[in-house]
Amino acid sequence: MSRTLPSVQLRVPTEEDAFVWHRIFADPEVMEFHGGVPAEPSVYEELTARQRRHDAERGFCLWTVLDADGEVMGFTGAQPWPHEWGPAGEIEIGWRLARSAWGRGYATAAARTALERVRKAGVRNVVAMVDARNERSIAVIRRLGMELAETFTTPVSQRTGHCFRLEL
Repeated sequence: MSRTLPSVQLRVPTEEDAFVWHRIFADPEVMEFHGGVPAEPSVYEELTARQRRHDAERGFCLWTVLDADGEVMGFTGAQPWPHEWGPAGEIEIGWRLARSAWGRGYATAAARTALERVRKAGVRNVVAMVDARNERSIAVIRRLGMELAETFTTPVSQRTGHCFRLEL
């Protein structure tokens, strides 16, 4: 039985979104698989600025996710894999949502919308890199139809991770 997914909107991140992202991602549970500690506001200022450039240059980015009431819940979208290890040169999809949005279908709804936009921008395949313990994200990845391509150890944390792939 499939449930109806909630309505979401995606928009290019604004300067103000950097501060909202900083606030909603200050939750240690949200950051568990992203270094475990909240980032400084300047990290989100740089991230939102980079996403605006990606959207202008590539037609896709990590978009701000809004619920039906226009409240910011986090981000989803795609960007070039930002590290020299792993799938260098490939396009990675991802999402990070506020704890209050978990378990309600928002990540899947937002990621599906993001994949449609990325496909329209001409991207033919994407990867998703995820900590092997992140069961919630792996569930979303599977709902998107992605398949496990490889297992790896991250160079800094030495954690086991998975690389999933999807042809668009």
